[in-house]
Amino acid sequence: MALPDKTTKAAAGALVALSGLYGLLIGEVLLARKRIGTTDEVPPLSDGVYGVDLPGKPLRVLLMGDSAAVGYGMKRADQTPAALIGLGLSHLIDAPVDIATVAKVGARSSHLREQIAEGRSHLPDLAIIVIGANDVTHQVPPRRAGRLLAAAIAELRSLGAEVVVGTCPDLGTIKQLPQPLRVAARILSRKMARAQLIATLAEGGRAVTLADLLGPLFVSKGDILFGEDRFHPSDVGYATMVSFLNAGAAASWRERRSEKYTGAPRDYMSVAQAATEASKLGGTQVVRDGRLARVLRRRR
Repeated sequence: MALPDKTTKAAAGALVALSGLYGLLIGEVLLARKRIGTTDEVPPLSDGVYGVDLPGKPLRVLLMGDSAAVGYGMKRADQTPAALIGLGLSHLIDAPVDIATVAKVGARSSHLREQIAEGRSHLPDLAIIVIGANDVTHQVPPRRAGRLLAAAIAELRSLGAEVVVGTCPDLGTIKQLPQPLRVAARILSRKMARAQLIATLAEGGRAVTLADLLGPLFVSKGDILFGEDRFHPSDVGYATMVSFLNAGAAASWRERRSEKYTGAPRDYMSVAQAATEASKLGGTQVVRDGRLARVLRRRR
């Protein structure tokens, strides 16, 4: 049945408007790429054993993900996430930490399987994953990225590793992005983070919500937390991110050692409710407990 003339015109008008908006966004992406600087410097290697003076067998940690896990832009080994995790986590759990990095600059969720294959020989007790930003910039649907992340977590769990995932950061905090691209980036990155959170819980991992935690800080203190390229974190930015990842990693390891977190009854809810709740509370950790999920609120 043919559409009425008014309906046809309205549909055509909407299509033209959407095409125009899409063209505008693509143009702004190209402009943003020129505005955002880059560096050819590779962060110094900082893998190894930290806390060697501490008692016990080293906890083997595998660091996976993208440039945020690599420490893109850092010039000193002690500024990289690997070093910050190794040193900080070893003191949180009072045991040595043997960390190996398989994260790669530009990695997406589809690359996690390759990273697991590369890091399998490390025999990880714990895996920390920071991924998602490149999935957003490469227009990977959140559901697909979530499925790839879930598959990676399942494989790591089958190897006997606990898994902590730092969900996609809020790309809307990047001031180098013009409007309306910045608004679109915020919406898409939050959708990605939600899909990652649900995927992580489904496979028994622990999620740390980086978008809501770091977003307000990067907006208010961007000059300190952003690096030279105005896109990746500075040394202070990386240290801030790692401090919350380490808290989640230590909690996961303690739970494995039967030091259970005692959540209040109100902290138990469905997985979908937990995802929604976590999006409202920056820095929350979310873990699955049977058919329910627990929201572990950050103390302020």
